[in-house]
Formats: sequence, C-alpha cells, structure tokens
Amino acid sequence: MTEPLSPSRRHETLGEIIALLVELLAVEMDIDLESAGSTTFKREDLLRGFEPDKCFYFSENIEIVRGKAHLDLDAGDPPPDFVVEIDITSPSLDKLPIYARLGVREVWRYSGGGFVILGLQDEGEGYAESAGSRFLPALTRAYLERFVEDGLRTRRPAWIRSVREWARRGRGEISGG
Repeated sequence: MTEPLSPSRRHETLGEIIALLVELLAVEMDIDLESAGSTTFKREDLLRGFEPDKCFYFSENIEIVRGKAHLDLDAGDPPPDFVVEIDITSPSLDKLPIYARLGVREVWRYSGGGFVILGLQDEGEGYAESAGSRFLPALTRAYLERFVEDGLRTRRPAWIRSVREWARRGRGEISGG
C-alpha cells in the first residue's frame, strides 16, 4: 500500500505567498473577496471532486458563500471565481476542463517555468492565456511572477510593505525588498 503524497514545503510556501498576495492586493485596491483555501468541491454530474491549491470568491458570489461552513455545488452554491494551481509534483491540466465546465472564471497556474494566467472563454469553451487578472486590476503575469519570486527570498515584513506600496502608488514599479 502506498501512502498519499503530501504537498512539498515549496508547494505550500508558494501557495501561502500567493494567497497572501491576493489578500493584500484586494485590501489595498478595496476589492472584497472571500477565500475558500483548498476546499474540496464535488458535483454529482462531474463524477469526481476537485481541490484547488487555493481559491477565492469575488463580486456577487461573495454574499452567497460568506459565513457558510460547507459549500455544496449540487445544492446551488457557486464554484470559486478564481483558483490557483501549483504544479510542482503533479500537473493540474486535467482539472482545467472541469473548472471550465463549472464556470471558474480565472485560473493561475504555476509550474517550474513560471505563471500562466488563464481566463475562461465565453460559453465555457475552455481557457485562454491572459496578460493579467480580471479580479485584481493591474496585476500582470510579470508582476505576479516578480511578487512571488520576491516573496520567496525577502523578509516577510519588507515584502508585505513592498506589495502594499505598489498597490497604493497606483501599481507602479516594485521597490526592492
């Protein structure tokens, strides 16, 4: 019998940095959001569940899920608006058709080569690469990669200040940490 693999420390560190980045930018941009972390979602017609590394609700879906202890897609709860997939040990590409079918509007996918921001196409036709996030205006793939890279090597207080300053300055250059 084989033991299930636990996420590596790098995987978990990346997930925490990305989640903190999303939260910080949303606060500084006065954008409401609700994190659902790595909640396991199931819907009967999909015949399997899915568990994103991190996921968030924005806009009209926030009020539907805020304060709920359990989310049930079969009972009409919405899927997350935005998910993060960190592909260090196993690829998440097989999840993309499920996310599209559910209507997850944005996916940030990290692999060893960096980030890809994927936006859902009309009619749930799948995803296309996007230059930036629809939920966090002005956050481009280049800034996302730079923030995460800095978050891996910079003292956390300095990194948080840098993220906040960037958002407050109108999303100008990132200051060194």
